[in-house]
Amino acid sequence: MGGGGTRLGGASCVGARVGERAELSTTTVINAESGRNPTLATLVRILRVLGRLEALDSFLPEPKVSPMALLERGSRSPRQRAYRKSGPAREK
Repeated sequence: MGGGGTRLGGASCVGARVGERAELSTTTVINAESGRNPTLATLVRILRVLGRLEALDSFLPEPKVSPMALLERGSRSPRQRAYRKSGPAREK
């Protein structure tokens, strides 16, 4: 989506058609296409119209350890109660 990249819809999808199908103005589509910081909602609408929602996956980091693997390991030590340090008695 950044400047100098490929156009969102290629040669066959004009900004006006994409905007109409995504219920966005042509200006919004053109601005997003040229990298002028579209909102996430705008980006999702455009990608949905173009059938490219999977492109959002490239923004997600690869998980290092799956949450299920952590759960199955069960290597978590039991919780311990927090105790106050013993010190001079407080007056009431």
